[in-house]
Amino acid sequence: MAQATKSYAGLDIGTTKISCIVADVDQNGELRIVGIGNAPSEGLRRGAVVDLEKTVASIARAVEEAERMAGFEIKGVHAGIAGDHIRSLNSRGVVAISRKDNEIAAADVERVIEAAKAIAIPTDREIIHVIPQEFIVDDQDGIKDPVGMSGVRLEAEVHIITGAVTSARNICRAIQRAGLKVYDLTLEPLASAMAVLDADEKDLGVVLLDLGGGTTDMAVFHEGAVRHTSIIPFGGANVTSDIAIGLRTPIDKAEAIKLQSGSALAAMVGGHEMVSVSGVGGRGDKEISRHVLASMIEPRMEEIFALANKEVRKNHFAPLIGGGVVLTGGTSLLPGAAELAEQVFEMPVRLGAPRGGLGGLSANVADPRYSTGVGLVLNAVQAETGQGLFSSEGGSTRPKARFDLRSWFANLF
Repeated sequence: MAQATKSYAGLDIGTTKISCIVADVDQNGELRIVGIGNAPSEGLRRGAVVDLEKTVASIARAVEEAERMAGFEIKGVHAGIAGDHIRSLNSRGVVAISRKDNEIAAADVERVIEAAKAIAIPTDREIIHVIPQEFIVDDQDGIKDPVGMSGVRLEAEVHIITGAVTSARNICRAIQRAGLKVYDLTLEPLASAMAVLDADEKDLGVVLLDLGGGTTDMAVFHEGAVRHTSIIPFGGANVTSDIAIGLRTPIDKAEAIKLQSGSALAAMVGGHEMVSVSGVGGRGDKEISRHVLASMIEPRMEEIFALANKEVRKNHFAPLIGGGVVLTGGTSLLPGAAELAEQVFEMPVRLGAPRGGLGGLSANVADPRYSTGVGLVLNAVQAETGQGLFSSEGGSTRPKARFDLRSWFANLF
């Protein structure tokens, strides 16, 4: 076997599970998935750490499992961040071109990005990403890389993502307490987009919904750029809780019932199929129909999709979504989820899983549950060549706009 030249580890820290995906690049330049580790997530709620020691232990278990499969030690990870503390907005910066010949240089791009970042942010929040959407040179818009062009005025439209300083600090601290370095921190729906969306979809306009356990993460793309991101504070754990309360059964039994017999659309389930439900507090088992079970799940799933649809429409993106909606994440595996989403959004909906093209154990991660982990690895690899989420195809401008985690961590600790 060819010796690996470099390895990457993506750590998806979710509310219900933690996944570690390890990939390496062999001497032929092929990216291969070589390790997968999963552990139940304890100590998090809606993407935020509420018990540091439990979170550290969960991270360590997932990483150890991935290390055993990969056959080497993981030194550091490219981690994902989400949670209902995430906020985003679009901003614009304007600068005059400094050179006498009016040629735009990389320094001008850096200046215009800094100008766009000059917004009032509360002291308890920090900028996580600044992602250029497009540049405008003397009223000529739609420019992806202005370096080398001539002009007297340069504008940049950017998407700024902020998070609570304490939430990001606690995630980084948990990873470090598990004995790992944090190489990068990426908003999870953007990482998932790397793994499941096609370039054509991003150009045409698409809504990505990453249906997780504690939250549903949303990203809207149009003309190849991120236009909007949002975190909806509901996910699969809320569905499980609804089942547990409605059927008066323990949470773990409700989760098993959801996975084995649940459906997001009651109309797809017949009333003659029965499900056994364990009682709580020593009470006996009982049976209910799958239709009744689906009738408990559908309202919560419909609420999640309705909140996402409201986000799309209130920001006037609906006419721009030519590529429809893509669902990913563990909760998207519920039967009927795509059909229900089509009814709510009134758009085409598909289920998204990490695409092919990888070697090694890629078949093992071709599942919506691994979209974020695979996306974190892909973004780490492509960012080195200037082709990641935050880079232009030319590779000369957008990497400069990436959030500098090293300086941020220096301020945090």
